[in-house]
Amino acid sequence: MKGLYCRAGVAEPKFVIQEMVLPDVLDSHLVRVQVKACGLSPLDLKLLNDVGIQRDLIPVGREVSGVVLQVGAKVSFFQPQDEVVGILPLDSPCSGLCELIDIDEHYLVQKPEKLSPVCVAGALRDGLSAYTALHTHARMAAGHTLLVLDGGSSFGLMCIQLACYHGVKVFTTSHTAEEHTFLEQLRPSVGVQDALVAKVIPVYKDQSELLSVVMEETGGLGVDIVIDSGVRLQEKESDETKLLPHKHDIISVLGVGGHWVTSHKELQLDPPDCRLLHLKSASLTFLNHEVWTASSAQQGRYLHILKDIVEKMSTGVLRPQPEEAVPLYEATVTMETVQRHQKKKAVVQL
Repeated sequence: MKGLYCRAGVAEPKFVIQEMVLPDVLDSHLVRVQVKACGLSPLDLKLLNDVGIQRDLIPVGREVSGVVLQVGAKVSFFQPQDEVVGILPLDSPCSGLCELIDIDEHYLVQKPEKLSPVCVAGALRDGLSAYTALHTHARMAAGHTLLVLDGGSSFGLMCIQLACYHGVKVFTTSHTAEEHTFLEQLRPSVGVQDALVAKVIPVYKDQSELLSVVMEETGGLGVDIVIDSGVRLQEKESDETKLLPHKHDIISVLGVGGHWVTSHKELQLDPPDCRLLHLKSASLTFLNHEVWTASSAQQGRYLHILKDIVEKMSTGVLRPQPEEAVPLYEATVTMETVQRHQKKKAVVQL
């Protein structure tokens, strides 16, 4: 049986196909799953090193959807033929692109029958990140105002849909004309009350409009929550950061008691920025996309979140943009483009 692995001890990560053999006897709490679809996201090699996971070959593909074939003696949540979905832990020896994988039952939840394996494998990670940002970190509630930066991304769209389900007023930014057209379709028509987005700000035209538009739309009060997908630390722009908001602009659009949830791993704040946060009694939280599988301290809560996410996908509350599945023989080339950030994510159908 073959799986996709990353050879990490070289200058540039190289993805290779390797043979893998599962044990004949299944451990008591493990579940053997036949994988139907697997999501591909960029590997954070520095994070793996930080948490002490150092291997020559790192398994690739962790968001999986499939069917249970066999269960261990002490497994209580599942039985053979159950359809399941989950995220493999950081230290898993299995690649999600193997035909069969062994995984602890506490990393899986039941997949609703009408939810396709490709859809849920492609959107589960972003759904989990959106849920963590809005519920765990920002403590959103009905009546709050939210600024989602880069709302056209898969993560941004999940944040928008989840927030609007809970009665939050959403503002967002668009990075391209195509994204702007898509996000404008989520805005209300005359007399329609159940729209998702109150205002779409085209930062690809003029980045400097962000602060003035948000303050105008909120009557000068600012927003309760900001969720970013990256931050520009310097005034000088590069091609990679020109559409990202400057850190001072994000702090400026926060209202009193606001929450800023950032994905920027190496964010640095200057004393004037900290002073402004202090004046607003605002908070800053770092969103680590891997936090739930890196520690088992809150395993029950994690399973509750996963279950809620797939139920919301099944009922249409969360409607991820469809990902075109690629066949298994294209997985290596596809993962290379994902790792180089030429493509944000991909789904492989097995």
